[in-house]
Amino acid sequence: MALPPPHLRARKRFGQNFLVDDSVIAAIVNAINPRPGQYLVEIGPGHAALTRPVLERAQALTAIELDRDLAQILRHDPFLKGLNLIEGDALKVDFSALPGAGELRVFGNLPYNITSPLIFHLLEQPGIKDMHFMLQKEVVERLAAGPHSKDYGRLTVMAQFYAEVIPVLEVPPRAFRPAPKVTSAVVRLIPRELSAEDKALAPYLNRVLTAAFGARRKTLRNALSRLIPAPHLEQLPCDLSLRAEDLSLNQYCSLAARVQELDVSGLLTAEDNGHGTD
Repeated sequence: MALPPPHLRARKRFGQNFLVDDSVIAAIVNAINPRPGQYLVEIGPGHAALTRPVLERAQALTAIELDRDLAQILRHDPFLKGLNLIEGDALKVDFSALPGAGELRVFGNLPYNITSPLIFHLLEQPGIKDMHFMLQKEVVERLAAGPHSKDYGRLTVMAQFYAEVIPVLEVPPRAFRPAPKVTSAVVRLIPRELSAEDKALAPYLNRVLTAAFGARRKTLRNALSRLIPAPHLEQLPCDLSLRAEDLSLNQYCSLAARVQELDVSGLLTAEDNGHGTD
C-alpha cells in the first residue's frame, strides 16, 4: 500500500481520507486514462497518491490544494515535475481561467463535506470535458438513480440535467488511511452541452425540484402548491396525483418551462425562492 508520510495526519476540518491501496489507485488512473497533451486538473491531491501516476502518463498536471502543509510538501517534491500547484479553495477557483480552459479533465478524491456544492460549481463552469470523482457510495447512487427509487432526488435530476452520470467502481474503507465509516465509489461525469435556453431553464428546474422533493411524501399537487398558484396548477403537463420521485428528467424540464412562463408573466408564488435541500 502507498502509505502517506508518517508526519502527515488527515485533518477532519478538511474532510481528509488518504487513498493508499495501490490496486484501487491503478484502477482509478486507468479509468481517467490521462495522456500527454491533455489539460488535467486534480482537486485535493493530498499525499499525491493519484498525482504521481497521472503525472507519469500525462507529464503535466494542475492541482488545487487547500491544506497549506500539504501544498508546501507537494511544491517541493522532486518527483512531481510538471505539477502546477494552486493553493486555495476549489469552490472559489475560476476554472475557465486555467490553462487549457475548454478542454479540462478534472478528477479528485473529494472531501465528503463539500461534495454537492463543488460538483455543481464545476458543472456550471464552461468547457470541462469530463470529471472523475471519488465520493461516498450513497452519493454516487443518488447521482445515478432513476425514477421510482428512494435514491432519486433533487441532486439526481439536477446532476443529470447538467451531465451524463456513469458509476465506475466501488472502493472499500480499507483503501484509505484513516479508514472512513462509509464505502466510497468513483463516478464519471460528462458535462452536456447546454444551450442558452437550457441555462436559462436551470434555475426554474431547481425551484421545481426544491418544491417537489421538499415534500416528497406528498402528491405533486400539494408539493407544488407553494410555488404555483391554484388556477395554474391544474394546467401543468403532468399527473398531479404522482409524487416527486415518479417524474423523469424530461418531465421535470417540461414543468420547469411552464414555471418559467408563469414567472415571466408575474404569476409565481413569491414565498418560494428555490433554495431548499433535497
